[in-house]
Amino acid sequence: MTTTPQVLRVEIDGRAATAETLLHPATVNLGHFTAMQIRGGKVRGVGLHLARLDAATRELFGQGLDGDHVRGLIRHVLRDDITEASVRVHVHAPDGTPSLMVTVRPPTELPATMADRAQALRSVPYQRPFAHIKHLGGFGQARHTELVRRAGFDEALLTGPGGEVSEGAVTNVAFFDGTEVVWPSAPHLSGITMQLVEARLPAAGLPTRHAPVTLADLPSYPAAFVTNSWGVSPVRRIDDREYEVDEKLMTKVAEIYAGVPWDTI
Repeated sequence: MTTTPQVLRVEIDGRAATAETLLHPATVNLGHFTAMQIRGGKVRGVGLHLARLDAATRELFGQGLDGDHVRGLIRHVLRDDITEASVRVHVHAPDGTPSLMVTVRPPTELPATMADRAQALRSVPYQRPFAHIKHLGGFGQARHTELVRRAGFDEALLTGPGGEVSEGAVTNVAFFDGTEVVWPSAPHLSGITMQLVEARLPAAGLPTRHAPVTLADLPSYPAAFVTNSWGVSPVRRIDDREYEVDEKLMTKVAEIYAGVPWDTI
């Protein structure tokens, strides 16, 4: 994976951010966001992104969020000169009314081969509060990510009581039992890529279901993979358990994701 933290543009409600307008987003964590990869001025699953933003805004701030307005703000910040980007839409409510901050960074690209993008996960005893919301202020998951990376892993695997797996720090995780794709049913955020892939698995001959998955269950799953806005990647290791990359499975999952249509912003 190649990425860069460089911020290309930041706009708040369609205007260039200033020190004054950034004060609330910089100091208040009550809010939520969605993250997307833009290619050719398009994004996969734009309807799911808009539905996520609307639902979380209603839950947190008691108001809906117009999808056309959101799309217009994204188009405005991209203008005509940026067609490839990582875009985040943040929602705050500094005066009780939803305010949208849109940030633009360079696009994130995963390595071309599954072997090169395979992830090593370390389990940690942590679950995100209000896990169904992609909320701000994720210190716990960020700290665990930092610690597992220092230990030579790529991603933290979040677990609850009894070692029940919920999700990765910034990913969803799926396990393959040789027949079915199993997504952990513990509280988690239903990622956009997860939703897009999961809905198309049965038509590709891969039954899918949600069920409890614990660390003790891992030997019964010969393969696993993770999904997020960057795409899909196989899992090569969880704690001390090594996984062989299931090329047949990952080829099929990658083809499913590649076949998802791109939507105009």
